[in-house]
Amino acid sequence: MPESGAGARAAVVTGGATGVGAATALELAQRGYRVAIVYSRSKTEADESVAACKAAGADAIALQGDVADDAACRAAVDAAAARFGRVDILVNAAGTTQFVPLGDLDGQKAEDFQKVYAVNVIGPYQMARAAAPHLRASGAGAIVNVSSVGSLNGNGSSYSYVTSKAALNTLTLALARNLAPEIRVNCVLPGLITTRWLKDGLGAEAYERVRDGWADAAALQKTCTAEDVAQTIVWLAADAPLITGQLLTVDGGFLLGRPTRVAR
Repeated sequence: MPESGAGARAAVVTGGATGVGAATALELAQRGYRVAIVYSRSKTEADESVAACKAAGADAIALQGDVADDAACRAAVDAAAARFGRVDILVNAAGTTQFVPLGDLDGQKAEDFQKVYAVNVIGPYQMARAAAPHLRASGAGAIVNVSSVGSLNGNGSSYSYVTSKAALNTLTLALARNLAPEIRVNCVLPGLITTRWLKDGLGAEAYERVRDGWADAAALQKTCTAEDVAQTIVWLAADAPLITGQLLTVDGGFLLGRPTRVAR
């Protein structure tokens, strides 16, 4: 665990205003990391996330920027490095989707895919490229991308979403191979997460039905919280020095399914 203060290690968290990103920023702050929270539109929530990190005793800043914009990615990393003097961890938690049933093949157009890929795939690539010189200099640089189990089973909020997350998995492997040995790169694949984002997207009634159905189908009979996912992200980033190029599922055993009970 790094010491707090001017010499402490520093992290950049995209999507750090809400959900998994905010939970990750706070988890890092509680462990003594200084944190730069990159957000696109949620300024109020970003300021709240910064306040929570500071309450935990860490220096923190909010940086507005769209990860789909390369100049914004470079500016965010430069601002973090200028503030903290270093960048040791990059967490790519920013993501977007469109809620379109997979049975509706006419529900999305090429431009819909382009918008989602710009944030979910191109954004993490641009952030990794911008951060790489600082992560190399760290001596223990790490990147963690946030994907989805939908990238493995092809099920999720839309075709653009699940395919973009599959692309992010492959990007993780390519970066891990080519940024080694100085920088480790891993990916966390959450299952259903009980966050406002999903509830707003599905609507309250559908959200409760999907949430309960997910828990019922999972081996552990549970869904994930943002904090559950954040703990795994921080472990991969800070506590797993020999792990790179891994896609780690955090889904309560959903992909396994419920255990089969054999009567005796």
